[in-house]
Amino acid sequence: MSEKLKVGILGGTGMVGQRFISLLENHPWFEVTTIAASPRSAGKTYEEAVGGRWKMDTPMPEAVKGLVVMNVNEVEAVASQVDFVFSAVDMTKDEIKKIEEAYARTETPVVSNNSAHRWTPDVPMVIPEINPQHMKVIEYQKKRLGTKRGFVAVKPNCSIQSYAPVLTAWKEFEPYEVVATTYQAISGAGKTFQDWPEMVGNIIPYIGGEEEKSEKEPLRIWGSIQDGVIVPAQFPVITCQCIRVPVLNGHTAAVFVKFKKKPSKEQLIEKLVSFSGEPQRLGLPSAPKQFIQYLEEENRPQVALDVDYEKGMGISVGRLREDTVYDYKFVGLSHNTVRGAAGGAILCAELLKAQGYITKR
Repeated sequence: MSEKLKVGILGGTGMVGQRFISLLENHPWFEVTTIAASPRSAGKTYEEAVGGRWKMDTPMPEAVKGLVVMNVNEVEAVASQVDFVFSAVDMTKDEIKKIEEAYARTETPVVSNNSAHRWTPDVPMVIPEINPQHMKVIEYQKKRLGTKRGFVAVKPNCSIQSYAPVLTAWKEFEPYEVVATTYQAISGAGKTFQDWPEMVGNIIPYIGGEEEKSEKEPLRIWGSIQDGVIVPAQFPVITCQCIRVPVLNGHTAAVFVKFKKKPSKEQLIEKLVSFSGEPQRLGLPSAPKQFIQYLEEENRPQVALDVDYEKGMGISVGRLREDTVYDYKFVGLSHNTVRGAAGGAILCAELLKAQGYITKR
């Protein structure tokens, strides 16, 4: 056990914090040794602090029940216990930026699920299969922070996971215009149906800030490092609508694409099923063996049948067909709290360890 890296979870009592804890149970490289949360939870055991608010469908891991929750604001004290931290704190954007950088300055790598640092120019925002090379910007960030091993890295918004990998697989055909509508699960808001009964049988056609993230974040992922910062790509242009639907887990996207070099349907499917990246090459513990599956049935992908594909770390695509206005349209599905949140961040941490950025203290 002592060979494993010691991990702290910042914001460990919330839904994403709980997902981190459940996914890290029996992880071959990482061990949760420290949980930090708000001052009101500090001093209680994890089991007491969460109380009846455990939202996962698997039981709370025995190994964390007795851990005494620390105060997330006591940065030095928490950092001294761990090799690196995952951040899922629930604060304002400015507070999150400040606290994540404070942890980084204690020489503690921070892998964040939050959006606060996604547009900090020298912070990598990574889907490991797509832009692992962006981690190189960390060297510039360390110079700014004055650190030797401390830094912040982030994963992108959960809603883009169901279509950004697909468009990446099709890059050689030069997609240049994309319309996407995402149908997003309530767990994306940290809720269950118990917490949010008004979502039963309901749709809300607005999710604050989500459309801008869904349009802009893929361009940063497809961007390049120039002069120590990440410069977003210019294309494809994406326009998006984001709708909250009565589903617990799983974000679905209906997407229309125009290509400069129009491919055949067979070419597009072949690119999807053969698409893989650095996590697959390195055999990272959380990496799906096949990142994207294509489903031939007309009524797939479905949340009920496909959301847990590759333990929630894979993307499911179906209904690819020619369109009368755009070239092609398709439906994509991803698990928003696994691939889209905690699982995606864990895969980023595995990549960072493999690249030598996260080490034992």
